[in-house]
Amino acid sequence: MKHNVILVVLDGLNFEVARHAMGHLQAYVGAGRAALYPLECELPALSRPLYECILTGVPPIDSGIVHNNVARLSNQRSIYHYARDAGLKTAAAAYHWVSELYNRSPFVAARDRHTENLSLPIQHGHFYWNDHYPDSHLFADAENLRLRHAPNFLLIHPMNIDDAGHKHGLDSSQYRNSARSADIILADYLQGWLDAGYQVMVTADHGMNNDRSHNGLLPEERQVPLFVLGDAFSLNADAAPKQTDICGTVCELLGVPHDKPVCRELLK
Repeated sequence: MKHNVILVVLDGLNFEVARHAMGHLQAYVGAGRAALYPLECELPALSRPLYECILTGVPPIDSGIVHNNVARLSNQRSIYHYARDAGLKTAAAAYHWVSELYNRSPFVAARDRHTENLSLPIQHGHFYWNDHYPDSHLFADAENLRLRHAPNFLLIHPMNIDDAGHKHGLDSSQYRNSARSADIILADYLQGWLDAGYQVMVTADHGMNNDRSHNGLLPEERQVPLFVLGDAFSLNADAAPKQTDICGTVCELLGVPHDKPVCRELLK
């Protein structure tokens, strides 16, 4: 396979809220042009450990990124390493912890917020550090990177759903409406990405609970969505992807050598 890939990680999005609140994405599912799968996130259900898990396929207890305050470069091979080493172009519009995992740690805003460095794993980047940084701005940052650089792999990682969950909890209008807002923003871009030949995966790192947090074993904390859109996907209803399969599956789509687990049933 040789496809370009956009991976959208909607931070803190619980599966059930994704299922009932993401009307535009569900329209693609209903039209037979996308599929939605439930994933169970790895433990602990915390952000930085699960960014590492999604991008490397390695569970937190094996990566050593075991909580949000482990601020160092990853010692694992990520999608970014495989893609760069294969001569592909990489990009991210994401929270600054992603830059700290794969580019430089600690994050220095004046140096790292806008990254243009072909020697780094994430060659082109726009990084932010406030959880309330507007999703609308973040998606515009990502589209700027796509239009300027035509990356083979682009990560888009907005934070407003998680921010609303921490402020108001899972069972709140603010949390649900933040998910609806992200879906509406996606509607501005999604068909254009597909028309440009991108394979698109939309998922989350972890969910949210009514204590306005996440870290445990409750289904609402661990169950997250995976939407897949693009002509390289099988849309097989029987596929059972794991969070640790995302890295390898993206590498398969990109057509780069790797040694990560893959959910082959997701692919044609």
